[in-house]
Formats: sequence, C-alpha cells, structure tokens
Amino acid sequence: MVNDPSARVRRADTAQQAFTAFLLRRGFGLLTALGPRRASNLAGALSRGIGQRLSVSKVADRNLQRAMPELDTAARRVIIGNVWESIGRTVGELPHTATLRETDSGPGWEMVGRENLPAGQAIFFSAHFGNWEMILPVASQTGLAVSGFYRPASNPAADRVIQELRLAGLGPHVQMFTKGARGARDAFAHIARGGSLGLLIDQKMNDGIAAPFFGHPAMTAPAAAQLALRFGLPLVPIRVERLEPARFRVVCEPALAAPQTGDRKADILALTTAMNETVERWVRGDPGAWLWLHKRWPKQ
Repeated sequence: MVNDPSARVRRADTAQQAFTAFLLRRGFGLLTALGPRRASNLAGALSRGIGQRLSVSKVADRNLQRAMPELDTAARRVIIGNVWESIGRTVGELPHTATLRETDSGPGWEMVGRENLPAGQAIFFSAHFGNWEMILPVASQTGLAVSGFYRPASNPAADRVIQELRLAGLGPHVQMFTKGARGARDAFAHIARGGSLGLLIDQKMNDGIAAPFFGHPAMTAPAAAQLALRFGLPLVPIRVERLEPARFRVVCEPALAAPQTGDRKADILALTTAMNETVERWVRGDPGAWLWLHKRWPKQ
C-alpha cells in the first residue's frame, strides 16, 4: 500500500471541516432552541467578553483613532465592546431571521421610510451596521426580490451551514452571488433581466476607487454606482438598527441623486463618495453598531 502523505492531509482536512460544521450545527441548534431574545443576549455577552481580548481589536482602535480622533481611550474601549456585542448578537439572531416578522413590539422588525421603497427595480446599498443579515429577509417579506452577494467561508462545510440559515429567510426568487468575477457576471445578468440587487459597500476593496470616508481616502467598491448609472436605476440607502435583542428598525432613505455630467468616471466617483458619506453619517450616529474591525484605510 502506497503511503501518500498528501492523501492523509486531505483526509485530515476533510475531517476537520466536517467537525467544524458539526459544531456549528449544534451551536446554531442551541441558539434556535433558546429563542431570538435569549440567543441574542447569550451570543452578544460571549462575543463582548471574548472579542475585546483578541488582537483584531487593535485594528478597531487604530481605525477609531483615525476616523474619530476626538475620542479618548476610554470612549474607544466602550465602542469596541459594543462592536463585539453587536457582532455576537447578529450571530445569535441568524438562526431566527427566517421567523422574525414585522411587528409592533417584541422580536421582529418595523420599518421607517417605506414610502422610499421603489416600485420597481433598484440597487440597494448598506453597510456592516446593526444586523445587516436582516436586510434581504425583510426585503423578501415586503415583496422585493432583492438578491445579494456573500463571501464564502474558508471551510466549505461550515459555509453550507451558514448559507442554509441565510437562504431559509429568503424568497424563492432571491439569489446569492459569491464575491468574485463569476459572481459579478451573474449579478450583472440578473440586473439585465430586471432583478434588483443589494450590496454592502463598506469594506476595503484593493482594486476599488479611492473615495473619502471619515476624511481619509478609502478604497471602495464602485459596483453599486456603476450599476445604478449603467442601468438608470435608483440607488437606495437602507440600514437595520437594533432597538433591543432581536428587534430591529429598518430605515429606508430616499434614493441618492445620480450625477449626469457626461463624465462617467467622475460620476461614478461622485456617487461612490455620496454612498460613503451616507455610511459615515450612520456610523457617527451609532459608532458601536459598525464593524470597525476590518482594515478600511491604507496603513499610512
């Protein structure tokens, strides 16, 4: 029998992936059994307690120093704690997104700015703010078949578990495109067929365009602006605020004014800048609700 080290490594990697997926299923099963409120509280408390001790919190602290230099060390520490709690709550609420409905109180959601929802096709943009995982489920429940992008987890087995939870809350006409060249082509075709699209625009994109964010150039994905201008579609800001455990306010703002100067490059930059300004306004209003943990600006 041939001793194949690479085969052993592959088997070990497959077993590790399967075990991770098993733990995820058990964990999400527990969160489901707890109900939305208790799941949100438990995951939020665990995340706050653990997250602040992780080295990535230093990235958040540097980002806060750059973006909001008026904050002292104590204020930044509070915000970073709130960030970790918000992330944990988002994870704890994920198994419940398919069952949360529009309500007047308790677990569920309410909407402000419903009159700003377009009657037809549109490009929606948001950020990793509040519980961003609720955006597409809410759109589905309001009758909007808005498709979106996702970044696959490095563990394929774990990725399947997470995607099952996401898709459970979406309508049959909603698609999820993987980030990358193929996903971009599929999304373009989806829009050309009359579909709507939602994008999170607040993470660094190395091959994006430099647009101001908190007074500093930030490499920003121009896709939302490009698609809105290319197809003549409204570009609509939407965010999800957490009011209490597993209760949200969905805020739909009026569509951004689209520049039409005839200079396509300048128009894309102007519209991308307007999107960054919108997200900055949200973040300044509630800094602890935004994901400060990623490297949004160049090191210098």
